[in-house]
Amino acid sequence: MPDHNLPTWPYTLPAALLLMAPFDILASLAMDIYLPVVPEMPGILGTSPAIVQLTLSLYMLMLGLGQVLFGPLSDRFGRRPVLLGGATLFALTSLLLAVTTSAPAFVALRLAQAAGASAALVATFATVRDLYGARPEGVTIYGLFSAMLSFVPALGPIAGALISGAFGWQAIFLTLGVLGLTALGQALLRWSETRPIPSGNGKPSFKPILRNGAFWTYTLGFTRSSCSSRPRRACSSIAPAIRSSASASPSRRRQW
Repeated sequence: MPDHNLPTWPYTLPAALLLMAPFDILASLAMDIYLPVVPEMPGILGTSPAIVQLTLSLYMLMLGLGQVLFGPLSDRFGRRPVLLGGATLFALTSLLLAVTTSAPAFVALRLAQAAGASAALVATFATVRDLYGARPEGVTIYGLFSAMLSFVPALGPIAGALISGAFGWQAIFLTLGVLGLTALGQALLRWSETRPIPSGNGKPSFKPILRNGAFWTYTLGFTRSSCSSRPRRACSSIAPAIRSSASASPSRRRQW
């Protein structure tokens, strides 16, 4: 017999996927679509390649560590507010990144963008668990999400190169902002709360997460996979600027 205590959505599986998938994709896309313009950013921001590299590494760090924070918060306050807050932060920071030419502000906005993406991502996967964790469709959704993410690192840089080539580097972040606002608008209208009724005191707790063996298995596995792919692409993106700096005249090198 079906468990009537489980939360439900009045959507078919394809409709639910269309609602949730953008938050899964955008979190990764914001990393990969930016790579083609990385060599230009030191000159645009008036800073060194090392600082620009921080906008990549800190984004990845915040995207991962933020989930340890936002997971318990979504258990305490609900999936919907964490998702809407994260999506709002992601969209607004993306738009601000398009008009920022200050290196410290750019780094700070990238951190905030990653925090928003992390919050939306963890709320999305928590919602999948709430709705489909005890149903066979859950395996299908997780599999489709993984398949989508496998295409983002390949297609993201191509999209970024085409967009920046046609409209300039700012268009990359404007695109992310518009996509984020579109996903946010759909969530505002259709994303209902799915958090189960909490037991106990309902306060956020990190201890169960840190003591969970499955958490560390998946975390370390994902970290190893990410560290073997994205940093190489990021290094390839920043390498031309570094080589240009190394071969420049002494007066030019001082500017870097």
